[in-house]
Amino acid sequence: MKYPVYQPSLGEQEKKNVMECLDSNWISSIGKFVKEFEQSFAAYHEVQHALSVCNGTSALHLAMLTLGIGPGDEVIVPTFTYVASVNAITYVGGKPVFVDCDPVTWQMDVDETAKKINAKTKAILAVHVYGHPCNLEKLRELADQHHLFLIEDCAESLGSRMKGKLTGTFGDISTFSFYGNKTITTGEGGMIITNDTTLADRAVHFRGQGLAKHREYWHDVIGYNFRMTNICAAIGLAQLHRIEQVLEKKQQIAELYKKELKDIVEIHQTSPDYFHSYWMVTMLVNSPDERDPLREFLSEAGIETRPAFYPVHTMPMYATKYEKHENAESIGWKGVNLPSYPALSPDYVQFICHRIKSFYAGK
Repeated sequence: MKYPVYQPSLGEQEKKNVMECLDSNWISSIGKFVKEFEQSFAAYHEVQHALSVCNGTSALHLAMLTLGIGPGDEVIVPTFTYVASVNAITYVGGKPVFVDCDPVTWQMDVDETAKKINAKTKAILAVHVYGHPCNLEKLRELADQHHLFLIEDCAESLGSRMKGKLTGTFGDISTFSFYGNKTITTGEGGMIITNDTTLADRAVHFRGQGLAKHREYWHDVIGYNFRMTNICAAIGLAQLHRIEQVLEKKQQIAELYKKELKDIVEIHQTSPDYFHSYWMVTMLVNSPDERDPLREFLSEAGIETRPAFYPVHTMPMYATKYEKHENAESIGWKGVNLPSYPALSPDYVQFICHRIKSFYAGK
């Protein structure tokens, strides 16, 4: 595709850091870049602890293990999300309890979340879909009121803010992904952040095969190998140093899409008091029947798109009982992710918008 839906933005510093790993032979999970990346990531979020892992799904899995979520525990989660958020609950034997999303922000419905809390509820998993933050103040209040954990899935929201405060800093524990299509990338990778030292220690314990802290080759819990390599951390550190440039560029792309497509299709908007990082710029076609023809029309011009997330409650392994979540289903059937990578020029954005306008002009 001439215009991919996403591609990473890699530069000379990333290459320099990787070559340093190769030249020094420090290529696995022990090496200076792992610690430097963790420290820089913690400093960026102004939190005490950041622990790198091998991917974003492992970060979610590790968060569940760290919090002690297990069989019989319910975790409230939006159905409008990428499936990994829900799978992580299932990995540890927990039960995902689905809620619909707000029709304006597309984030989990706080009122419905409150109604789903019961004696079995252990945590709320807030997923900041496409980069727009959830209503973290109200979710934090709910969690505190009912003595629940608040987990933030920030895979898509690095740099997003609510009332000036970064996503990931409201939860008891928060997770990030650095897959190749994320705001910053390590190729594959993830991160956990927390201000709770006990949770951080537990996460380190589970992350490294359950190795005891003061006894060599002694393992006292069933652990996992979720560690990040030094090479991945080397890339991530270079990426993090220019995070603000990336965020600024993505804002410009989103604003241009909104300007060019105004009154033609609905573009995911930013609500007051929020900073939307626009990991993906997403539009809604007017009818589900339009989506596939539009995507094919754009593909013919070399423009790659992707459908919005299908609501997880509609997928076979989670559709064990009938549920209806109208907002999530509407967005899921009508949503289209548009090219929104940092290197996308204004001319390219205008060409993509021209193509979308041509599609609707010909209907």
